Amino acid sequence: MHIHLIGVAGTAMATLAAMLQRRGHRVTGSDAGVYPPMSDFLRAEHIEVHDGYDASHVDPAADLVVVGNAISRGNPELEVVLSRRQRYCSLPERIRDEFLWDRLPIVVSGTHGKTTTTSMVGWVLTHAGLDPSMLVGGIAANFDASYRLGQGRDFVIEGDEYDSAFFDKTAKFLKYVPETVIVNNVEFDHADIYPDMAAITTAFTRLLRLVPATGRVLIGVDDPGAAALVPAAFGTVETFGLSDGALWHGRDLLPGPEGTSFEVVHAGTALGRAAVPMTGLHNVRNALAAIAVASARGVPFATIVDGLAAFAGVKRRMELRGTVGGIAVYDDFAHHPTAIAETLRGVRRAHPAARIWAIFEPRSASSCLRVFQQAFTDAFADADQVVLASVFRTNLPEDRRLSVPQLVQDLVGRGQHARHIDGTAAIVDAVVREARDGDLIVAMSNGGFDNIHSRLLEALRTRTTG
Repeated sequence: MHIHLIGVAGTAMATLAAMLQRRGHRVTGSDAGVYPPMSDFLRAEHIEVHDGYDASHVDPAADLVVVGNAISRGNPELEVVLSRRQRYCSLPERIRDEFLWDRLPIVVSGTHGKTTTTSMVGWVLTHAGLDPSMLVGGIAANFDASYRLGQGRDFVIEGDEYDSAFFDKTAKFLKYVPETVIVNNVEFDHADIYPDMAAITTAFTRLLRLVPATGRVLIGVDDPGAAALVPAAFGTVETFGLSDGALWHGRDLLPGPEGTSFEVVHAGTALGRAAVPMTGLHNVRNALAAIAVASARGVPFATIVDGLAAFAGVKRRMELRGTVGGIAVYDDFAHHPTAIAETLRGVRRAHPAARIWAIFEPRSASSCLRVFQQAFTDAFADADQVVLASVFRTNLPEDRRLSVPQLVQDLVGRGQHARHIDGTAAIVDAVVREARDGDLIVAMSNGGFDNIHSRLLEALRTRTTG
C-alpha cells in the first residue's frame, strides 16, 4: 500500500511511519516544523517528508491517509482527502489493524511515566529473549529507536489517553485491544479535551473493561486515582508500588548519583535487590511494573534484575545532554506539575548538595492553563533557581492562561529564587552568566524549547574557553 501521514513529525506518527515502511508499505508524510529528535529519526528511516502542508502532497492514488490528532479542518491536505472521499483513519486505528490483532498487547497507561515504563518493559522482555514488539512515545536508548518489530507474541505499547483525531475524540488507548494493562497513575491532565477528573477516570475505566478475563491489570496503588480503578478491572489484578499493601512492593530504597537500588517484595516474600540507573521514586515504581509484567511472562528474577541494570533510559527523560566546566545540562520532557515535582525531587535525593536550576517552558495545552497555577508553585519546591519562559499558547484568554508573573511572585514569597525571562536567548545569557561549577541545569518542556540545551552547552563552552 501507499500510505500518507498528515502530521508525520509527531513522535507517534513518525514511529508509525517507520513501522509501516518496515512492513513493506510505501510511506510518505508531511508536517510543518520538524525538530530533533524526530527530524533525525525520519531522515535515518528514509521517510519521504514534505515540508509544510499542501494538497499536492497527497497522491490521489494513495491507498490510505493517516490523519494525526493535531490536524484539524482547514488543513489543505485534509480538505483534499475529504473532497476526494479518499480512505483515511486515525493513528491508533492503523496501529491496531496493522500490528495488534495477532499479538498480545501490553498497554502502558497513566498520566506520568508511560514512555519510560514502556521502554523498560520492552527492554527487559527483549533482554530475556522474548523478542517483543514495542511502540513508545520517545527514543528508547537501548534500541536507539521509538519502536521495535519482533517475532514474539508480546507487543508493548504506550497507551495515550489523549484523543485520536479530529473525527474521533475517544482516547487512543481504547483502540489497542489490550491483553495486559499497566496503570501507573491517574491525575487531571489534558484540560483542553477533558473537562474534569471524572472524565479522565471514565476513559481509564473504559480501558480496563477491554481487558479479557484471561488478561492482567497492573495498578500503581501509590496513586489514589489509579488505586480507585481496582474495582473496575477485569482479569487478574495485581498492584505495585512503595506502599506496604502493594502485591509488588519496593522497599529499602538507596538513591545515589548513578541511580536507585531497592528490595523487591512479592506477596510478602523478599525476592532480592534490583536497581535502575535513574533517580526518583517514580522510576522505582516504573521498574516494579516492569518486574511484574516480566514475571508474569515467566522471566526469572535474576534475568529481570540484569535487564533493569542495563536499561539506558529514554531520550528527553532526564537525559544528560552534556557537562561543561562542572555544570551539567539535562533535558526533560516534564510538563505536568506532578512530573516536574517528581523529576526535581529525584534530582535532589540523588544530589543533595548541588544547586539545581529548573528552566521551564509552559507549552503543553494543560501547562498553559491557570487551573494548574497553585500546582506549579508546589512543583518547583526542590529547585534552587527557577527560570520561567513565557506561556507558549498566547491565544488563551487571560483569565484561563497560566500567570507566569503570579507564579514568580508565589515562588519568591516562599523564599525561592524565581524569575520570568522572555526569550530563549535571554534565558541562556542569564543562566550562563550565573551558573557555577557543580550546578545541575534541568530544562523542561514537551516541545523543542528552541534548542535551549545545545545553546546552553555552546555558551558554557564559549565562557570556559573565553
